Amino acid sequence: MNVLVTGANGQLGKCLQYYEDKFPHLNLIFLDSKALDITKFESCQEAFSTYKPTFCINTAAYTAVDLAESETEQADLVNHIGVENLAKVSKAYETTLIHVSTDYVFDGSQSSAYTESDQTNPISVYGKTKLLGEISLANHWHKHLIVRTSWVYSDVGKNFYLSMLNLAKVKPELNIVSDQIGSPTNAYELAIALFKIVSFLNDKQDFNNYGLYHYTQKGSCSWYEFAIEIFKRNNVQIKVNPIPTAAYPTPAKRPAFSLLNVSKIESTFKLNILNWQDALKKLVLNKS
Repeated sequence: MNVLVTGANGQLGKCLQYYEDKFPHLNLIFLDSKALDITKFESCQEAFSTYKPTFCINTAAYTAVDLAESETEQADLVNHIGVENLAKVSKAYETTLIHVSTDYVFDGSQSSAYTESDQTNPISVYGKTKLLGEISLANHWHKHLIVRTSWVYSDVGKNFYLSMLNLAKVKPELNIVSDQIGSPTNAYELAIALFKIVSFLNDKQDFNNYGLYHYTQKGSCSWYEFAIEIFKRNNVQIKVNPIPTAAYPTPAKRPAFSLLNVSKIESTFKLNILNWQDALKKLVLNKS
């Protein structure tokens, strides 16, 4: 059983590779954007013709949220057209496509955790292009899972966790937004979950509950609270000041509340999802 992973050089792609040896029953094929450019239909066709994957995990994405406001076409090309290309090729090869999406498809106006049935209303170009990708996938191929996640971090790539540790080396104090609420997601935990989902689907031939799912760690916090915990776990002494979003203007708007309800994915695929503090602790301990 071949499992093709796109975006191999991205944060989640690297975390998936980290656990390759733990899932020996999966024949994993990791392709970066040079080997598989999802924005080009011919590239998708060539990769699927070569490897004929039973499953494809799409981690390729344009994730520069602020830059997307000015690079609209490129963001749409990767997050929308690229996903559409994968959907079309997946249908042709009867490949189950697992696509990673984002909490930014929501506007943040709720006060309770978003479920898969809640209304989407993205307020940034990034969020809009990711939603268009979801819609295209759903319209072109029914054997798919769209896994929305949030605040993904690890010790590789570009993310809030590494940014905080790097800034602490050169700044005497930091001002961190305290009025945006969500749940940080350890990319290694997400990687394990995706492999477990693939294994589950491979064992369950009569599965028909395709569609939308949410995966994050459990619990909630602000970026400020997340930063405090990062420094605590890494024994970093630095002053951190909570500030409102209005005091830190950015090109892209972010949802003030983007907590995702994970009960559906947890129950469907029998996952044991850690709370965000334990997942952060696990990352620090494993990497120390």
